[in-house]
Amino acid sequence: MEAKIAPSMLSSDFSNLASEAHYMLQCGADWLHMDIMDGHFVPNLTIGAPVIQSLRKHTTAYLDCHLMVTNPLDYVEPFGKAGASGFTFHIEASKDNWKEIIRRVKAAGMRPGVSLKPGTSVDEVYPLIEDEEPVQIVLVMTVEPGFGGQKFMPEMMDKVRTLRKKYPSLDIEVDGGLGPSTIELAASSGANCIVAGSSIFGAKEPAEVISIFRKSVEGAQQNKQWQR
Repeated sequence: MEAKIAPSMLSSDFSNLASEAHYMLQCGADWLHMDIMDGHFVPNLTIGAPVIQSLRKHTTAYLDCHLMVTNPLDYVEPFGKAGASGFTFHIEASKDNWKEIIRRVKAAGMRPGVSLKPGTSVDEVYPLIEDEEPVQIVLVMTVEPGFGGQKFMPEMMDKVRTLRKKYPSLDIEVDGGLGPSTIELAASSGANCIVAGSSIFGAKEPAEVISIFRKSVEGAQQNKQWQR
């Protein structure tokens, strides 16, 4: 699986979002990760479709949108129109209507994904991966969603290893506490899409951190380290 490094724009300077996005891409980022929080599903409140629409005017990059919201179905149409590339919703907020969400996300031209909180069992996302219209990426939260700068939860790697062994070609994303000291564990467990905020934006040389992430993922994928 191809390595995809996605700086979390939640850690960027929002007053210069377009220039921060350009800088991350110059540093080697594959995607730009956008955290959408509604103040209900998680206590924090961040950005919505208007910000995605504004940023889209300045970049053709893949905008990897993570919807931490209570009613994800309500966000599909506006985010599709705004130019979002990926639409990842939470299984905890969509147990009764995930089929409809996936269908509408694809119809809106976005790539559907599902995320799960640390306390959610990994088997809850199996039906979404195995459906006739499946999600194309699973985001395993390695911190409690809602705020940046939290400590990485290594016990979440059991979920990543389980997913990678069961679905060898699935894009598996991890988000929360990822940095040079934790990337090896995440990569060797099978994660190929890496979200990181503080460790990239807070680095003196963000390009070096992105390069470290990429090399870790590529090495682990080549050697299939999760099978050991």
